[in-house]
Amino acid sequence: MQQFVVPQFIEVEDKIFGPITVRQFLILLVTGTIIFFSFRYGDFYLFLLCLVFFGGLGLIFSFVKINGQNFHYFILNVIQSLKKPDLRVWHKHYDKVELNYLRKRVFVVESVDKKQKKVQKKHIRDLALLVNTGGFYKPDDDFSF
Repeated sequence: MQQFVVPQFIEVEDKIFGPITVRQFLILLVTGTIIFFSFRYGDFYLFLLCLVFFGGLGLIFSFVKINGQNFHYFILNVIQSLKKPDLRVWHKHYDKVELNYLRKRVFVVESVDKKQKKVQKKHIRDLALLVNTGGFYKPDDDFSF
């Protein structure tokens, strides 16, 4: 019998430079490029602003994990839950006219006379066969055992 290797640790990202993964490297590369262009073509205050803002965001997005998930997934989940909350509460407010109408309304319950069939062994057997065969057995089919 042939054996197959089952992959394990599939949730671990591939590392390229020591402990840095491909995702972290790309995020740091983009933020480093933005900071470099602000240093090269902007003045010193623009460089400091980009260094603090984009550098901080780049470090947060590349290295911070919340509850075992990456920070950008956490932010996406927060935005999604703010846009579509799972808890839906319905607050129906009645005015006095509607409340008085509902209080005075008389509910009539109609009784329905149903004749109950007497349970027989044949019916129980038919139900058991119906369940055991997955619905293929029809009680109308008369098989003798």
